Amino acid sequence: MSSSSLATTPLDTTALRRWLVRHESSPVGEHLTAEQIAGGRSNPTYSVSDGQRSWILRRPPAGHVLPTAHDMGREYRAMTALWGTAVPVPRTVGLCRDDSVIGAEFYVMDKLDGLTLRTAQDTGRLTPEQRASIADSMIDILVALHEIDPADVGLADWGRPDGYLERQLRRWKQQWEKSETTPRPEVDELLTRLSRSLPTSGLPGIVHGDFKIDNLMVDREDPTKILGLLDWEMSTLGNTLTDVGILCSFWDHEGEFHNPITAGATALAGFPSREEMVRRYSAARGIDVADLDWYLVFADFKIAVILEGIHARHLQGHTAGEDFADVGDMVAPLLGRALQRASASSVPGLSDAHVSPLPPATTL
Repeated sequence: MSSSSLATTPLDTTALRRWLVRHESSPVGEHLTAEQIAGGRSNPTYSVSDGQRSWILRRPPAGHVLPTAHDMGREYRAMTALWGTAVPVPRTVGLCRDDSVIGAEFYVMDKLDGLTLRTAQDTGRLTPEQRASIADSMIDILVALHEIDPADVGLADWGRPDGYLERQLRRWKQQWEKSETTPRPEVDELLTRLSRSLPTSGLPGIVHGDFKIDNLMVDREDPTKILGLLDWEMSTLGNTLTDVGILCSFWDHEGEFHNPITAGATALAGFPSREEMVRRYSAARGIDVADLDWYLVFADFKIAVILEGIHARHLQGHTAGEDFADVGDMVAPLLGRALQRASASSVPGLSDAHVSPLPPATTL
């Protein structure tokens, strides 16, 4: 869900250079250096340089890895297909499925010289006008992505939009069962409600799967300019409104529970409200998305499952660093907010209660 993770094994830069020479279109220097980028919880990410040029290498994490998660080929293919479209992505260099090179499959792409806005401290350095401009650009990019005909970029077989939401519920139920570290009755309750109130129609297209502010790279000099949309490991063809749900789950408001990942990054003056973001998206696409309750509840649930998987890896000793110590504590508040949103919804079947309501979630 983010750009990096702390791994325990350094890169074999000699073997990596041999591979890079075969796949890079320009000459590669004699010696490579590699530095792991800290600050994330998903796929380990390295900055690689030959002294003149720089690349980014991404690989799956060690240890407990959920089936279909951390798919290097999926990230690589999505960005390769979208290069040159209205959706900004880095140029990809190559994908390596041979784990004998560095001990795992990986892919390499150009390193963008920009900034990632991960925290409220990062966005706090911007002016209110800059924050408003970034929000507008985010909607422009999301609309551009969702309006692309997958066949036009070679992604006609990228996924199956029909039955997408049903498959998503089954997938994340299975992911929870494989990752569960603590029994939580609210998971079964949410799955029951979401299954009972499943939307019957949707808007098919390319889904990013993790669309949030800290998956954007912005220009160092002009932070209103977005250089790239990153982290495509959950991309597919499906119901594009799931991306809107994810965006809203991560879109924090002042005075409300903050998603523990973004932790208030958008709860500052200048950022529009969640409702204003949805209205702008709806107007740009010419569609009606007035009732997003199902997608909001599903987004909170999905993020909680992902965090539980990261927590399971941490308990098994496959992570290192302070970034992982509090992940397990993030799960219950997200599940709690999902139940609160469901209970307050007017969507038939989503608001019916079968377990005692949880106490109000508090900002972490």
